[in-house]
Amino acid sequence: MEDRLQMDNGMVPHKIVSVHLQESTLKELAQVAPSVKEQSVSSTQMDEVTPAATFGTTDKSGLGVAESAGQGEEEKSKLEKESEDGNESTSVSDKDTGAGEHHHLHLSSCHECLQLENSTIESVRFASAEDIPDLPDDGNSKLEEKNDDCLARGIKRLNLAGKPPNILIYLGSETAKVKFEQVKSVLEECLDTDSYTIYQLREEQVLQAPWVNNALLLIVATEEPISEENHKQFMNFLSKGGKILGFSSSFTFDGIQIKKRKNRLKTVCELVVSKMDSTEVKLNLLVSGCVFEEVMKDSTSKVKTLSRLNNADKDPVIVYLTYGDSGGEAVLSQAHFELDINSMDVQTEEDFNLLKISNTKRYEVLKEILVSLGLSCELNETPMLTPIYLLSSDEEIHLAFLKWLEGNVDAEGLRASSKVSLKFISSCESKMEITPSLMPVITEMESFSSEHFSLKTYQQNLQTKKLGKILLFAAVTTTTMNLLDG
Repeated sequence: MEDRLQMDNGMVPHKIVSVHLQESTLKELAQVAPSVKEQSVSSTQMDEVTPAATFGTTDKSGLGVAESAGQGEEEKSKLEKESEDGNESTSVSDKDTGAGEHHHLHLSSCHECLQLENSTIESVRFASAEDIPDLPDDGNSKLEEKNDDCLARGIKRLNLAGKPPNILIYLGSETAKVKFEQVKSVLEECLDTDSYTIYQLREEQVLQAPWVNNALLLIVATEEPISEENHKQFMNFLSKGGKILGFSSSFTFDGIQIKKRKNRLKTVCELVVSKMDSTEVKLNLLVSGCVFEEVMKDSTSKVKTLSRLNNADKDPVIVYLTYGDSGGEAVLSQAHFELDINSMDVQTEEDFNLLKISNTKRYEVLKEILVSLGLSCELNETPMLTPIYLLSSDEEIHLAFLKWLEGNVDAEGLRASSKVSLKFISSCESKMEITPSLMPVITEMESFSSEHFSLKTYQQNLQTKKLGKILLFAAVTTTTMNLLDG
């Protein structure tokens, strides 16, 4: 739904199922859930809103009217059978039970919404000084050369594979939140956190969720054996230009296998790491007790050893592999980068001290690995917050809005919401307080100027009757989600 579906009361839809309903089925549903209102729609009307979605609401008794998982399969076969007998389509809309007015559900397929939205977006595009690069829909199209300078100016979220900047952490069947937070925490210490979002990829999502085209990096942090189906999906991800980083996992491919070393399980060992500048660094890390081994080592091998144990056998513990023709690559490690001195696996004081001395190098090496996989580890300085400007392309509407504001702010000009308070002032003051929870809004347009946005150009290109006439412009703000909440 392109993240455009919004529902009241903060409900998050997990699944939307298109159904083809008939009058007879609706009567049965009405008996089960009297609070659901039936509404017959002719076939012609239905064409405009298909597919219809059925949502369950909670009635006054607190009992949900949405079908349970157990009933789902029986109802599905019944619906399919009945839908074959007739052509009349009927939509079911949920009716609020004392929870305010019913709001129509607007989706990206709604022609009217789409027209209005596109019109306003185009107006902003024309009015912006910089060229906004069009992101490729299929994720594979190459950006035009004219956008190169835009990318150089800091649009780091766009990567060569065209994938969204999502990082997924796979922990196998483990559901412990502690392990996820452990891995997430060490990544956040290294990455430019403004450029990436980190999620957990759960076991049941590997084969069902469309993550393969929507993730940049997959972290495999489980020692459990990887099932054949999951392994195939991970290889599919690599073939489409994805990156994989293994933290002491059993995941391998292309002639690399894992060999157990006796008396090495969760012990602290000294590693020699080959850096990108051809220098070597030594550090102590907790290791899994396994090392890598090539089945058939020859001159055409694509395996590159990045780190080895500092022992007589020089056993490889971190290897780099490429896969496919779309830039897929993986760094597989049998060292626990996610575990520090506070780990339960650190048994002796000697191990504690060794890990403490190597802690800075641990982050340094992990950063280098992430950079080698194409991620950004630069820490950017957070820009200062700026005031918001209340702008309008129509003077009459501007004055009408200011008049409305008079009755909707307190004596100090404040309008508070759950997360941000807006303080409306007429002009820019030298000692204005600007915080994430208190944002000044300047109502006079004369003082507004921006090298990034032209109100005049915006006004000339706006084609709507009402939408987009009032604007809130902020050069730097924390998040528009909190700003517009309430």
